[in-house]
Amino acid sequence: MMIKEVIRCKGHRNVKATHRSTFEITKEDYLTERGDCIICVSADKALQDLSQEVKRAIRAGKRIRILIRVGDLVDEVIAYGDPRLSLESETSMVIRKSDWVDGRTLAIKANKAAKDIDRKIVERLRDPNTTAIIEIIVDDE
Repeated sequence: MMIKEVIRCKGHRNVKATHRSTFEITKEDYLTERGDCIICVSADKALQDLSQEVKRAIRAGKRIRILIRVGDLVDEVIAYGDPRLSLESETSMVIRKSDWVDGRTLAIKANKAAKDIDRKIVERLRDPNTTAIIEIIVDDE
């Protein structure tokens, strides 16, 4: 069975998406030049807003597919949950290539960081009028 959560977020002119080990989705509506891991802003959910069902599956260490959709473009990231995840952040969610965990971490051991995301998608996310759909799909087997 699959459990799915959908997040909507917006582009921003300062989206760089050049970070080598993480990417982040934030509820904040601004992004400084230094935020090189952030791929979109003004998200309608942060970690604390995810359903209990999704949180349970993530904490069970399940495989997670994260789809980043912008218009007709889609990129897929594969990562993993972990029992250590608190999933408590009120503002953001971070996907990490490493297995480092904090209150903002959604998933670890990801196969992509910000710099690996399809550059056509990143280009569109530099436009504040762009809406991205982020799908978090947890294989609950």
